[in-house]
Amino acid sequence: MMIEGILYKDEAYRIIGAAMEVHNELKNGFLEPVYQEALAKEFRIQDIPFQQESMINIYYKGDKLDKYYKADFICYDEIIIELKALGELTKEHESQLINYLKATDKKLGILINFGKSSLQYKRVINNLL
Repeated sequence: MMIEGILYKDEAYRIIGAAMEVHNELKNGFLEPVYQEALAKEFRIQDIPFQQESMINIYYKGDKLDKYYKADFICYDEIIIELKALGELTKEHESQLINYLKATDKKLGILINFGKSSLQYKRVINNLL
């Protein structure tokens, strides 16, 4: 859904809004699994479709590997959500999400960090499609 040139604009807005609600309620200081559980509850409250801890298969030269990724959430069957609860996000965290996007051929991921006093988030686009 390309709207005004922004990929999945409305869907991403709703996801980020749900994350802000969780952050406003819990603040920072908890471990990632706490935010993951709370965000799943908030997605249900806000009727945002999601799959939690979805297995992402990885292929090498067409053959499926035994190793796989686990995305924190896939929302709307299109947007991969990766959660963190850290003092700072790094390029490695963004690279992890890019790998998830490449492995699934999805176009958009959102990296969300609950670890600071203000919620941090970053939209990550799969430029290989």
